[in-house]
Amino acid sequence: MQQPGPGHPNSGITKKREDYLECPDYFMAVALLSAQRSKDPSTQVGACIVNQENKIVGIGYNGMPNGCDDDLLPWSGSADGSFRLDTKYPYVCHAELNAIMNKNSADVKGCTMYVTLFPCNECAKLIIQAGLKEVVYHSDKYHDRLAMTASRKLLSMAGVHCRQFKPKKTELVIDFDSMN
Repeated sequence: MQQPGPGHPNSGITKKREDYLECPDYFMAVALLSAQRSKDPSTQVGACIVNQENKIVGIGYNGMPNGCDDDLLPWSGSADGSFRLDTKYPYVCHAELNAIMNKNSADVKGCTMYVTLFPCNECAKLIIQAGLKEVVYHSDKYHDRLAMTASRKLLSMAGVHCRQFKPKKTELVIDFDSMN
């Protein structure tokens, strides 16, 4: 593109930055940042719901339900014997649930969810019932587990598009001192 010559109304205008954070990277970064709020010692998950106008309408991370003292509930993923009640699984609310519940709009129909970990079957049901149209996930580390197989089956049947996130930037640094 040719620059306007001298005297042209647009001559001397500063061009926009070329290294800005594009929307998909920004939304996944919000999900990753949200995951940092999780108190889970082994798996921190974050989710960010975006509407068709690329506006964030919900954010969540995995944690205990509101009003439940997370110091009195287990955070372990395993327990001695078969005491599942001594693990986090019956208690923790997943990031996807929290993002849907924390929505700041009437509904999330037609929205996209950016999530740091591929959703389990329980979250898939919530995603479908809420009317989300797409799930963009960062990691699929539990791909072969039955809950993920069921999740993929449900999401596919409901027409919810799933795709793995492909970042344009591989690193994002947040330096709180850089604004001084």
